[in-house]
Amino acid sequence: MISLAGKTAIVTGGSRGIGFTTVKTFLESGARVALCASRQETADAALAELRTRYPEEKFMAITPKLSDRTSVEEAFAAVQETMGPVDILVNNAGVTSSTKLGEYTDEELDHVMDINVRAVINCSRAVVNGGMKERGGVILNTSSMVSRYGQATGVAYPASKFAVNGITLSLAKELAPFGIRVCAVAPGVISTDMMRSVPGEVIERLAKTIPLQRIGEPEDIANAFLFLASDLAGYITGVVLSVDGLCQT
Repeated sequence: MISLAGKTAIVTGGSRGIGFTTVKTFLESGARVALCASRQETADAALAELRTRYPEEKFMAITPKLSDRTSVEEAFAAVQETMGPVDILVNNAGVTSSTKLGEYTDEELDHVMDINVRAVINCSRAVVNGGMKERGGVILNTSSMVSRYGQATGVAYPASKFAVNGITLSLAKELAPFGIRVCAVAPGVISTDMMRSVPGEVIERLAKTIPLQRIGEPEDIANAFLFLASDLAGYITGVVLSVDGLCQT
């Protein structure tokens, strides 16, 4: 089993879906984990489940406004004070969009970019300036298959994920001299809460278009994060890893 024993991790968007599964996977691998949620009620619900499943493990929750630099820095400082220096950051928080180009409001566009792009920079800057630059560490970002293929509507979402790829590749080069690895995982179609509302026959047709003949599970993405966060990936940086069941060309 891959071990993260002795490591402290922060996972944004960590109260549900891929993020929550990543939190659980990291805990099972021995890490101390701070999950970052957008609302206190979702954080509390996630903590309640974790206390039931992992009573012996060390975890906490924070709810900063990710688009606000000061809010992020204060919350991350609280994690470091409670759990020790941050070794792993997973920038997973994100919002999707399917709005047609002519119907975008400035508010929606700003919201997508704030959560999907600005938050990645704010959180990465907070851990680097918070001591990771002196110790080394790992920063992992959630991209998307649409950063490679695009999508029919909602241009802000693939644009934001393309930006995540750019952030990943650039920070990998900037931070490598300090022993900080930076990678991204680009999920394909994953069985999250949103997908569970899609009729079974639609999912079945979709799965038939994927060479592996199934849609992905949150565990598929969490396991990719686990590998990239571990010492087994110690010579891997600047990679955007597609986890989508497709045959890349």
